[in-house]
Amino acid sequence: MSLRKILLAASASLLGLPAAPLAAQDMSFDAYLQLLMARARAEGVSEATLSRMTQGLTPNQRVIELDQTQPGSSSSPGYPPLAPYIATHVDSARVSGGRREFANYRSALSRIEREYGVPAEIMVAIWGHETAYGRVKGGFDLSQALATLAWEGRRRDLFSAEWVDLMKVADKGYSRSELKGSWAGAFGNPQFLPSVYLRLATDGDGDGRADIMNNSVDALASIANYFRDAGWREGQPWGVRAYLPSGFDVDRYKTELVGPVCPRVHERHSQYKTAAEWRALGVQPQVPLAENTLVTLFQPDGPGTPAWLLTSNYRVILEYNCSNYYAMSVGLLADEIAR
Repeated sequence: MSLRKILLAASASLLGLPAAPLAAQDMSFDAYLQLLMARARAEGVSEATLSRMTQGLTPNQRVIELDQTQPGSSSSPGYPPLAPYIATHVDSARVSGGRREFANYRSALSRIEREYGVPAEIMVAIWGHETAYGRVKGGFDLSQALATLAWEGRRRDLFSAEWVDLMKVADKGYSRSELKGSWAGAFGNPQFLPSVYLRLATDGDGDGRADIMNNSVDALASIANYFRDAGWREGQPWGVRAYLPSGFDVDRYKTELVGPVCPRVHERHSQYKTAAEWRALGVQPQVPLAENTLVTLFQPDGPGTPAWLLTSNYRVILEYNCSNYYAMSVGLLADEIAR
């Protein structure tokens, strides 16, 4: 690519103007990195931070391979069964670990729960699911990973913005060695993307920093803040097991709504009805639900297998990761931790 095109794109970025998309093959990694750095400077990132976060930066081919092997939206009929997934993700190690951390942070969790209205066991379950309670946070250099993905170009808008936001996180005083995480840019105990960190990370212990990498209380408070922001309703469960009458046809009540995001996730849920309306149809929650609670019926593994009534709080868990397998395992893990 000509120097003129690079300079024009950089000028557009500095001025906040839209620029024509630049394909990765149009320029070298070093040239593209200069454009990213120009954008970060224009958004207030210090030169010192840019220098230390880009020193010796080269593309990571492994990151590109991982991104290119990610499955797209499946169009094949049917779904893998839920039960085997639950067996491996709500196992004795995660349950015992969750109960241990629940006890270790009982006082802080109680305070955070009062402030945010999110149950302590939900916070702990997310922590356990995301990073095995902080033991598996990822080892990729986030600056390298995000710059590589932005340069590679498949999802450039997303990853270029996340790289700039990572520079803003680093500008708060975090070292490059601290800013490590997944190949796709999620980091810290709760595996936030940099943009999510900037918007929702919270100082949970009052020391003036929202350190989700090293401070478990900050991480738990940040998870609670995420859930409150996503619309968690205090005092309502995520869902409860339900008894279905013999021969009950769940598909008869299949939703006709198409979710704008992750439609295959939501198409498996029934219409929303109140708990009273489901009871009138013979569906009995195993845990008391207020009569006017709106819930959707979910029987993931088909007739004769466990079924649940899911509240709007289940959809909040889906905001964290849009997968029924993920959301069900978080909810069930939370129930086991609190048991």
